[in-house]
Amino acid sequence: MSEHELSPTSAPIVRLVLWSLADSDVTVEELRTYLFDEGVAAFAELDGLLFKAWVSDPIGERWGALYVWESAEAADQPLPSRAGELIGKAPEILDLFDLEATVSVASELNRLGLAFG
Repeated sequence: MSEHELSPTSAPIVRLVLWSLADSDVTVEELRTYLFDEGVAAFAELDGLLFKAWVSDPIGERWGALYVWESAEAADQPLPSRAGELIGKAPEILDLFDLEATVSVASELNRLGLAFG
């Protein structure tokens, strides 16, 4: 977990999670199948989750996710992900950040963050 001290506000929080798949038995393609079969649905109705994007780099053998949570409390909840189990290890990077600002075509994600009070 990140050693980052978050601002003492109820501002949105960003969580960045990245794995190297170089020493894992699972591939990006297999993880895509996991997303289609169950991963996306598991996060669709999670309280406090404003946005989640899964990211991959097949050539660099990396997999990860970027989350935007409505608060630090929401970001601290247990997650329904099996990615760590499938990959066979904890992520190399798991950090939390204060959200400074956003812009989005989705009105729920537009102009979030500390910059907007």
